[in-house]
Amino acid sequence: MEALIANWSYPTAVRFGAGRISELPDACRAAGISRPLLVTDLGLAKLEITKRALAILEKSGLQARLFADVKPNPVALNLLAGIEAFRSGGHDGVVAFGGGSGLDMGKLVAFMAGQSRPVWDFEDIGDWWTRADAEAIAPIVAVPTTAGTGSEVGRAGVLTDERSRTKKVIFHPKMMPKVVIADPELTVGMPPAITAGTGMDALAHCLEAYCADFYHPMAAGIALEGMRLVFENLPKAVKNGADLEARAHMMSAAAMGAAAFQKGLGAIHALSHPVGAIYDTHHGMTNGVFMPYVLAFNRHAIDAKIARAAAYLAISGGFDGFLRAVIDLRAEIGVPHTLQGLKVDGSKRELIAEMALVDPTAGGNPVRLTKGGALHVFDAALAGDSPRH
Repeated sequence: MEALIANWSYPTAVRFGAGRISELPDACRAAGISRPLLVTDLGLAKLEITKRALAILEKSGLQARLFADVKPNPVALNLLAGIEAFRSGGHDGVVAFGGGSGLDMGKLVAFMAGQSRPVWDFEDIGDWWTRADAEAIAPIVAVPTTAGTGSEVGRAGVLTDERSRTKKVIFHPKMMPKVVIADPELTVGMPPAITAGTGMDALAHCLEAYCADFYHPMAAGIALEGMRLVFENLPKAVKNGADLEARAHMMSAAAMGAAAFQKGLGAIHALSHPVGAIYDTHHGMTNGVFMPYVLAFNRHAIDAKIARAAAYLAISGGFDGFLRAVIDLRAEIGVPHTLQGLKVDGSKRELIAEMALVDPTAGGNPVRLTKGGALHVFDAALAGDSPRH
């Protein structure tokens, strides 16, 4: 078997392999960081892997401090507290450590600590990112501890605006971490449900990127191989969290999904974002619930494309076989078949549909998303209707 250790430079410098968390001090120095603020979420702050990372930094002489006031779906108040911790501690860079929330918040703190304008001025709309003072953005080292969002190789962060209860994407090219340490040993402690949810997030990124109409054959190829890695390794990682090979492949798939979705996302994410903002559901698990219903909704536009993917993945039956494979995967790893399994009801269906239409990911859906279409998918996912369109 090939050794699962490598150094990559796509789309940034990635140090991949078991045990490479020991290189964290060197990665910080390579990024020009001597006083790192390690940003993570509250749950992760208590775990041994976080304590070990801080100890590695301290032992090497780097003056690291911890900031962990981060909700699972981060909000602006978390960001303001992180900026204050960065400034008051005299830090010169960030170690973004964790799953999507820790990684996104770490990147946002590094981005916003030197800005004078409010964060919402840099939403991923047109060229709003050019409003930022690029020279004031602090360097970032990213250390993922889950295999889902791929935020470690992304140039944006997701932040919930509590005023409107909407998730917004904040973007700047310099939010891309300078160095990533992708150590699959850090994901071994993830419980099965989180492994399943984050894995479905990686699959959703790959699947929606592959299906998006935008011309980007390089991203499409990455997405296709990412899907293969998920189908082959996610059940193994959920069943046996100590399966380091499966964990490593899932960590690759997560980064591949994030690299690929510059091609586009779609209705899975457009619907998951408002549901997550309103009901505080796990993003990846929400993606997993919506996935077959969105596939069915998009069928007439992606039938041939999905048939090609199924052939590559050795799934028989073309589109129908692929859809069955998704449903079987969900059942095997414990993803609910309906939104009710996430404690989501229909009371906000109209609002969710309206929010989905203006979500920045909606434009990548291969079938134009209307309010009626969003309601159709939401209702099907709520009731568990046979995913046909």
